[in-house]
Amino acid sequence: MTTAVLTDRERGAVQAYLRLLHTVRAGLDTGSGPGAPPRPPLVPPSVLAEAEQALAAAGLAGNEEAFFRLLREWCPRT
Repeated sequence: MTTAVLTDRERGAVQAYLRLLHTVRAGLDTGSGPGAPPRPPLVPPSVLAEAEQALAAAGLAGNEEAFFRLLREWCPRT
């Protein structure tokens, strides 16, 4: 496996994405169970904005293949 050396902006984009992913997972994990009403996941607009801004700053907006390659190399268990 090759080791990727991320720029500060790439690392920020990956970290913002992971925070977004964990926020969505936490939203999906709450309120579930027998008899619980289904509800859509709620992601605070600030979390989405942070992720969008970090991706754009790293030049990764609209370049999912490059971004997910960085994500796999930096955090393979995600």
